[in-house]
Amino acid sequence: MVWESSLHGPKHSKSLLLTTNLIIEKDNALIVFSNGRLNAVSCIDGEVLWKKDFEEESLEVQQVIQPPGSDFIYVVGFAASSQFEMYKINAKNGELLKHESTAFSGRFSGEVSLVSSETVVALDSTGSILLTISFHNGKISSQHTPVSNLLENSPGLAVIIHSSVTGIFAIKTDAATIFIRVIGEGKLEVVEKTNHETVVSDALSISEGQQAFALVQHAGSNIHLTVKPAHDWDSNLLKESIKMDQQRGFVHKVFINNYIRTDRSHGFRALIVMEDHSLLLLQQGAIVWSREDGLASIIDVTTSELPVEKAGVSVAKVELNLFEWLKGHVLKLKGTLMLATPEDIAAIQYMRLKSSEKSKMTRDHNGFRKLLIALTRAGKLFALHTGDGRIVWSHLLKSLHKSESCRQPIGLNLHQWQVPHHHALDENPSVLVVGRCGPSSDALGVLSLVDSYTGKEFSSLRLVHSVAQVIPLPYTDSTEQRLHLLIDADKHAHLYPKTPEAIDIFQSEFSNVYWYSVDDDNGIIKGYALKTKCSGNVADEFCFDSRELWSIVLPSESEKIITTATRKLNEAVHTQAKLIADQDVMYKYISSNLLFVATVAPKASGEIGSVTPEESWLVVYLIDTVTGRVLHRMTHHGSQGPVQAVLSENWVVYHFFNLRAHRYEMSVIEIYDQSRADNKDVWKLVVGNHNLTSPVSSYSRAEVITKSQSYFFTHSLKAIAVTLTVKGITSKQLLIGTIGDQVLALDKRFLDPRRSVNPTQAEREEGIIPLTDSLPIIPQ
Repeated sequence: MVWESSLHGPKHSKSLLLTTNLIIEKDNALIVFSNGRLNAVSCIDGEVLWKKDFEEESLEVQQVIQPPGSDFIYVVGFAASSQFEMYKINAKNGELLKHESTAFSGRFSGEVSLVSSETVVALDSTGSILLTISFHNGKISSQHTPVSNLLENSPGLAVIIHSSVTGIFAIKTDAATIFIRVIGEGKLEVVEKTNHETVVSDALSISEGQQAFALVQHAGSNIHLTVKPAHDWDSNLLKESIKMDQQRGFVHKVFINNYIRTDRSHGFRALIVMEDHSLLLLQQGAIVWSREDGLASIIDVTTSELPVEKAGVSVAKVELNLFEWLKGHVLKLKGTLMLATPEDIAAIQYMRLKSSEKSKMTRDHNGFRKLLIALTRAGKLFALHTGDGRIVWSHLLKSLHKSESCRQPIGLNLHQWQVPHHHALDENPSVLVVGRCGPSSDALGVLSLVDSYTGKEFSSLRLVHSVAQVIPLPYTDSTEQRLHLLIDADKHAHLYPKTPEAIDIFQSEFSNVYWYSVDDDNGIIKGYALKTKCSGNVADEFCFDSRELWSIVLPSESEKIITTATRKLNEAVHTQAKLIADQDVMYKYISSNLLFVATVAPKASGEIGSVTPEESWLVVYLIDTVTGRVLHRMTHHGSQGPVQAVLSENWVVYHFFNLRAHRYEMSVIEIYDQSRADNKDVWKLVVGNHNLTSPVSSYSRAEVITKSQSYFFTHSLKAIAVTLTVKGITSKQLLIGTIGDQVLALDKRFLDPRRSVNPTQAEREEGIIPLTDSLPIIPQ
């Protein structure tokens, strides 16, 4: 990087960049509009050469324009949504030459599109009148054209599609897209009308004074690519049709570049971005390559078991067919006899990779081979094989597709829906995809059920309620479908799947269902339980009203919630007792209702180092989410976030920044149950006079003690997790995702709060490591 310049201004606004051939004091200048201020920035060192503020409060600047060959610029925009403003500014020094404005009886909507250096087009707020505004020589003149004159029986709102092709713009409605040419002083002429989904590229200079642009249209399973010269709409430089996979959705954007063919004519390549965020290069009627860039915006991920390998599968079945099988043997023979060509060697390597143990499509002995089901921001679901990372299948979800009733679908999260036991069922596992129809929390929800092995969406559902929270319950029905509670914005609980069997199971566990919500912005944590079936207009036997049981309100002037952590639902704990030195026993406080909350001083919620140690503190809580009881509270003075935390069994490990010591720290808290402390007598255990089998209730008075310790840590973290095993016997390793995108495994024994400088002989035998102030990191 040669230079970087930060531009500030009096108010928030959108940013516009204009690259000019303007020379100011022997220096090429960029014109940038940002934060309500126009700046001329030097291309050599990024210094601001001049700046001009636009004081008017309600001014929304839409375009910054420089007519070719002139040394002045136009700044155009709307004021109070019904007035068009034009400023003519001297580009050499930022001096205002002229300011004109004209009022419009209606209101403007959306953005303006530039069709020439002195003409813009805009739509009114109803989307039915097109305004062509010219500001030739600083005089504003406007023309109104009803959209219905250009496009008969056009239902729905019209929107302008921007195009950098001089003199041409497009209008899109739900029914059609029309391309319009602006002739002279605001006269409009329709050059083409299409009913297909259409995208236009920017103009590309192909020779002196000649420009070309590309149009991409959808027609069924094909897309048509046309490249036209900018001055002549009726002739084509290129026309191609390419077969396109339906799973990619519509084309979002298109970019072109050109090359000279051997016969000196112009050839074109098109780079297209699809609705599923994949990137494809088209050339000579074929897809040259494609990239799944949707995987760069994963919003949630879950795992799915692969099928069990069945004995007695014929060779031909595994190798697809007999011909493939024979071909493979011939290739291997050629390889052995040193007769293989480079293509054959590549084919042999591919076959080896395919049949290798790592990339099989069946379960392995340890259960490490799995499918990773990933949901992306584009609403596409991918299944990746954990062996080699390949995409097994991908599916663009119908439920997360724009439609009349769902204008802005957003994917939220994934949950295991059905995990059949391989001895009992031949059904495939499935996942539940939860989304909603808009950015606000009270937008209606959408659900999809997808087969984990094939990617087939076997059911999608548009809900009549919103989805604020999804709670997977620890109960399954006879087909091993997991029960889920969906909590809406009004705190009603909806049970899924909606089957009589599910409601019977749920009714029997009704009094044991509790949940909580965390409101980060207001610092409020609340606990809820179910009350009765819904009353009123949402009456439905699968809907339940909730009651608020408790709330914790953190003072907003001193604490802001930044992190919460809970235990994994499927975590197995091998033993409740922990044997310590001197043959003593401590009992772990094991509760699936434990919540870890970290808060910081509001001033300290910014970047590290933005506050002094005196103004900053970090407070951590352990809360029982059934009763709302705070089991433990601890303050770290002079510390701040970001906090990464992991909660497992009876301990929590969290990572934060210590401002006083100028380094990162990791702390551990372990929580033990004192109510079982009198079970240490071995004879009591033998005779059976112990209380180990008595039921544990969150409402019984919790007698707990905590032990904690902090250590310095040299790395910044992105993520932290802990290893889980089926029976919970294996010793725990913390998996730490560092800022350098590495994964570090750290033995939990290093984060033992009982570490001391000189452990006794008994403690050494127990495996306690002598205390050091920092955690060991072996960089290899």
